[in-house]
Amino acid sequence: MSDSKSMPKGKKKERIIMHLDMDAFFAAIEQLDHPEYRGKPVVVGADPKQGVGRGVVSTASYEARQYGIHSAMPISQAYRRCPEAIFLRGRYRRYSEASKQIMAILRDFTPTIQQISIDEAFLDLTGVVPDFDAAVVLGQRLKERIREQTGLTASIGLAANKFVAKVASDLEKPEGFTVCVPGKEREFLAPLRIRKLWGVGEKSAERLRTLGFESIGDIARAPREQLLKFFGGWGMHLWNLANGIDNRPVAERGVRKSISEEVTFDKDIDDAAEVERTLFVIADRLSRMMRQKGLKGRTITLKLRLEGFETHTRSKTLADFVNDAATLRDIAVAQFHAFPRKSKRVRLIGIAVSHLNTLGGEQLSLFGQESLQQQERFETLLYDMKARFGDKFVTRASFLDQKGREDDREALRKK
Repeated sequence: MSDSKSMPKGKKKERIIMHLDMDAFFAAIEQLDHPEYRGKPVVVGADPKQGVGRGVVSTASYEARQYGIHSAMPISQAYRRCPEAIFLRGRYRRYSEASKQIMAILRDFTPTIQQISIDEAFLDLTGVVPDFDAAVVLGQRLKERIREQTGLTASIGLAANKFVAKVASDLEKPEGFTVCVPGKEREFLAPLRIRKLWGVGEKSAERLRTLGFESIGDIARAPREQLLKFFGGWGMHLWNLANGIDNRPVAERGVRKSISEEVTFDKDIDDAAEVERTLFVIADRLSRMMRQKGLKGRTITLKLRLEGFETHTRSKTLADFVNDAATLRDIAVAQFHAFPRKSKRVRLIGIAVSHLNTLGGEQLSLFGQESLQQQERFETLLYDMKARFGDKFVTRASFLDQKGREDDREALRKK
């Protein structure tokens, strides 16, 4: 753990912000639940299919990271780097349960928490502890509590603002604890690479380097006018972060803004009928997710990724809040057929619903309300039957070809 220093007496009290990041969360849970995976490279994500898989890595264990495997890497590349790794599709319900358990532990330490993903959160300890020394003690207790109750490890960053705390938590993983005391932010950040700045990707980092900026310290030392000239308002954002300035509060995230489902094809396809059938399946799956979460939405967006990774979206906003599969399917299919693909093959297709509202709180228009209610009754009946008998025995007729119908009839006779 980095050394911490007590705050000078008489100085204005600084905020005390902690960022907690679980270590290789998905992979760590798999190693926890499966002792035979421990000490071995584990990769959670898409099926690599012997090196020709189309998805990406979600999480890699630290053993896998020694081969250069990291999150968001194409799964085919991860396989080529370490074909002997254990590749898993992931158990997201298990990960979600662990996340809820961890967040509940955090709330025992402070009421002011901002969860920013399934495995990380900010904690505002201002007023909870008197100073940074006490915050370090609290942080150690927090890490021990998580390990005792979940068997998992976490890394912590402690600073006077969110950005620096986030950077700090990533510096000594796994099981790290890094502290930046107030007033030392600029010195703390200076030697780090510019990719550590929020909002700086590979392309923007390359542009910054061509202008002579190699480290965060280079940006911090540059005149603000120069950053404004090169990048406008974004340049000021970079300059502030590089100088350790971040006044954003730790606050609970707002209500969910969207929900989506998508499918990446094993190979780029040019069969419009196959894309349409896939949209049927996606709409059905998304509708069930929305019902489980008590959500409806008004804006339906088709996501279309063509060969060459060319990605497009098309949206339609309705007068009513909906979550039925038929509406999601019909709009997405219409948007797909209206899109000028110019003979380009399809790599990925997806549907998103935004402008969400909880069930029962939406305002329905008077037009078409009866048909909407009829559709809702049908969807509710279908949902209940699937919950009772399972997807194998209850599905939409549009999903089945003749062979599928015969197979299901035979399965029902045997049951």
